[in-house]
Amino acid sequence: MNLRQLLKISLPIIQAPMAGVQDNKLTVAVSKAGGLGSLPCAMLDSDAIRYELTKIREQTAEPYNVNFFCHTQPEPNHKQETVWRAVLSPYFAEFGIDPNTIPVGPSRMPFSNEVAEVLEEFKPPVVSFHFGLPSVDLMTRVRGWGAKILSSATTVEEARWLEAHGVDAIIAQGLEAGGHRGIFLSEDLNTQSGTFVLVPQIVQAVKIPVIAAGGISDAKGVAAAMALGAAGVQVGTSYMLCPEATTSTVHRGALKSEAASVTALTNLFTGRPARSITNRIIKELGPISAATPVFPLATSAIAPLRAKAESMGSGDFSPLWAGQNISGCKEVSAGQLTKELVREIEGAF
Repeated sequence: MNLRQLLKISLPIIQAPMAGVQDNKLTVAVSKAGGLGSLPCAMLDSDAIRYELTKIREQTAEPYNVNFFCHTQPEPNHKQETVWRAVLSPYFAEFGIDPNTIPVGPSRMPFSNEVAEVLEEFKPPVVSFHFGLPSVDLMTRVRGWGAKILSSATTVEEARWLEAHGVDAIIAQGLEAGGHRGIFLSEDLNTQSGTFVLVPQIVQAVKIPVIAAGGISDAKGVAAAMALGAAGVQVGTSYMLCPEATTSTVHRGALKSEAASVTALTNLFTGRPARSITNRIIKELGPISAATPVFPLATSAIAPLRAKAESMGSGDFSPLWAGQNISGCKEVSAGQLTKELVREIEGAF
């Protein structure tokens, strides 16, 4: 079974779930165009997930994907939080922020039974995971309503692990991809490789469909990935300027600026490596810091700095998620962009 048959889509394009820059509108637009629209849910509570899924169901009967993280939720560590806030203290002083008023807590939650109960009301046809997979019990619940399961692999080892644990297709996430690395069997970033190195290796290593992700922003990139054996392509950054995206004014400005040509893998914003446009805090602290609390606890201390700077029109403290290739970012409808992405392979399906 090929990917389009598996997911019941007409175009082999998956819109990457991008927390913080989209809601149901982008999901629906891509699904209506024949691709697989995705909804990022890791930052949504149960009520918000229910609202977004209700809006999707009201607007389309086409397949869509809901995405979740599978990290182990950590307990707050006072010592680590103190170290992190000390590193940020010059910035707190600069903006007149009292660090004692900043709460400690997670900004992203892992997939859970509570969330699964909400999903069972809607039975989304595709569920994707980042940072591995949830427990066997949760996987069984997802399978129970007939959903197809996807997850990200950043190495051949991770791809083999995912296949052995029952996923239906693998997202091969290359080093170029924006946002969080899906790495989960190791914390060693030296294991990470580019998309066009990773894809053919994973295709050779597994027997299920492989979806290429990372640095693919236009029709030629899609064709190149599929020539290497990918069954489909996941595209994120190129959708961020579409009117259906909720990308902030500050973030949109960064994507359209020369600054977008330089990105870095950084753990400063959440505690896990994620690719962002390089900004002030990344330049001044360095992209990777040993001082950050474990994921996702690093977010709380930096959040007021982000809010203050953004209120002044600056992205100096914002996670400006973007892949290495922003050349495909266009202010066109998501539906038009989805169809343009398959222009080079129209005769192949």
